[in-house]
Amino acid sequence: MKKNLKRKIDLLVLSDIHLGTYGCHAEELLKYLQSIKPKTIVLNGDIIDGWNFSKNYFPPSHLQVISELMNFLTRGTKIIYLPGNHDEFARKFAGRKMGNLSIDNKVVLQLNGERVWIFHGDVFDISMKQSKWLAKIGGVGYDWLILINRMVNKGLMKLGKERISLSKRIKDSVKSAILYINDFEDTAINLGIQHEYNVVICGHIHQPCDRLVKNENGQIRYLNSGDWIENLTALEYNEGAWNLYQYQQDQALHHKKLIVEKLPFLKNKEIFFNLTQEFQLQ
Repeated sequence: MKKNLKRKIDLLVLSDIHLGTYGCHAEELLKYLQSIKPKTIVLNGDIIDGWNFSKNYFPPSHLQVISELMNFLTRGTKIIYLPGNHDEFARKFAGRKMGNLSIDNKVVLQLNGERVWIFHGDVFDISMKQSKWLAKIGGVGYDWLILINRMVNKGLMKLGKERISLSKRIKDSVKSAILYINDFEDTAINLGIQHEYNVVICGHIHQPCDRLVKNENGQIRYLNSGDWIENLTALEYNEGAWNLYQYQQDQALHHKKLIVEKLPFLKNKEIFFNLTQEFQLQ
């Protein structure tokens, strides 16, 4: 019997994984990563959650996501890491390159004759600039909400009922949240058109999106890679076409056995040290 071949992808964009938090779906992400063979990966911010990083919570599956990304590097995959607000500790390494790994604040790519602008998007967030402490408190509250949501869903599953997303329901029902998302997208779109990009890609707001926008100044394709907390989404570019990948629709992976590596137990301080030590020496 032939082994399942990994899907080849020219470019993969991932964001808002939030490793080190209760809400991160690391096992699902691992199954996805183990099923693909990308030439280039853009990690578009909030990969490790430095805000809500718990001293007592960094499961083996979270560490294995990091290990899997390192494996891509050794196999020749190019990784571009664009830190976000939750992993801003890595921004001090912007401009550094080590082998196939590079770190920067944004990247502009030429793909099939189109100019593609990729960045995390937290620069548009007023709360990040003026009330960072308030945003951090909100991040902690969001992580607790996700933990409560998981417990609620376990109860619902035992009763044979469908899972729910409390945070998504709140976002969808609160007008200020809807307006915030709309303003964020409009800002990215208008700036992209102003600077004559063909495609603009963001993360940050955890809202996966793929839409073509036209206005009096021009047109642009706006893409958002979503997250691996609520939506479990990524952006794939292959053979000249963009695709918004959704794990929940990928039935082929739902019952696939996870390949688990035997990894040494590391304390969180050791994890940060190992991730940054190579760059400190540059």
